[in-house]
Amino acid sequence: MSSSKKAWRAVSWPILAIGLTAPWITNCGSLPGMPNVPGVPGGGACPDTSSAEALEQFDYVGGFKLDVETAGKLKAGLGAATELKGFADSVDADLKTGCSGLATDLGEGGTFASGTDACKAAIKAMGDVKAKMGANISIKLDVKAPECRASMDAYADCAGHCDATIKPGEAKVECEPGKLAGSCTGSCSGSCDMSASAKCTERCSGSCDASMKGSCSGNCDGKCDGKTSKGASCSGTCEGKCDAHIEGSCSGSCSGSCSMKASATCSGTCNGSCSVQMQAPKCTGEITPPKMSADCKAHCDAKVQAKAECTPAQIGVKIEGSADATAAATYKKALEKNLPIILKIAMGVGERGIKMAGNVQASVEGLQASVKGASKGGPLMTAKLVGCVVSPFKGAIDAAASLKANVSVSVDVKASASGSAHAG
Repeated sequence: MSSSKKAWRAVSWPILAIGLTAPWITNCGSLPGMPNVPGVPGGGACPDTSSAEALEQFDYVGGFKLDVETAGKLKAGLGAATELKGFADSVDADLKTGCSGLATDLGEGGTFASGTDACKAAIKAMGDVKAKMGANISIKLDVKAPECRASMDAYADCAGHCDATIKPGEAKVECEPGKLAGSCTGSCSGSCDMSASAKCTERCSGSCDASMKGSCSGNCDGKCDGKTSKGASCSGTCEGKCDAHIEGSCSGSCSGSCSMKASATCSGTCNGSCSVQMQAPKCTGEITPPKMSADCKAHCDAKVQAKAECTPAQIGVKIEGSADATAAATYKKALEKNLPIILKIAMGVGERGIKMAGNVQASVEGLQASVKGASKGGPLMTAKLVGCVVSPFKGAIDAAASLKANVSVSVDVKASASGSAHAG
């Protein structure tokens, strides 16, 4: 036997023995590659789960010795897992910013490990300031909810690339009735989000640079329910100037959303329906995808929702009956500054986000249970496959739990912000 063959046998047999007797090896990439050796799969590299492009281009059939159908499921599952983790991390970062800002502005500063921890501190801080304002306070929030718009074109593109039964460019994607938004070159029926301050002939929801009539979430300079008001809070109908969010008629330019009770031209984003085909259509409600596999649906749901564009929430805070004017002013300012980003999670992500995360988790758990017997490349390749998916799959399951907790606590913050001194 030649010296080179003896050297190869000395190296290869221990490695094969490890692959056969230690299925617990899960550190992908630690197995050395062995090119040009028949029958011995190379260790190779795992797909780069930090890159959507890398996940798309990875050879799952050759890289893991899988059949085409299983490779497609794994590709979709890893894509969904990666998108969910990125989305959950982004939500946590936003929530931590909003809640830590609220807590700090109300005197409960500190460093918080997560959005949930920051929000618990914010709830405590709101309770403490409410107590200073006294038992007779009434706090009301005037809220224009954020809208998160998911691209229907992006969903169709994802479906065409993920599911082999759907031809790219032919995926039919539908939006919940009345929840369509986009650019309308014809007549818009619904509401129009102004691209810039413009004349609104119907009902303005936002700010008005001239006299208005309707609800005012700030201070009213003019008349409140027919009585003279010189920059005071108005719980009824304000006629004059409002220094905050309004809902009503505006004699000047409206910044925000303008209702379109009659078909009219919308220079911004039309929400509702358009007399011609909507351009760059986005959906603010439930998207109905074409018939596709559950794994691809989970992947596309996560991918599209992670890239949804959310309009900021608009809020006004009315406080009455406070025994401490300074505390009331501090509370109002802190909420109006920090609560919009929290409402993005509570109302923009909300139950749809939790549902999406649950679907991704179910897909990942199903793949996790089947992946051990999926490879046809033997024990060593199976060890590689398991090692490559264990971290992203665990990350997705943890991300689903994080997203659910963050949405829940953001709703708690919203509920605690209003009410009485005992509401927090």
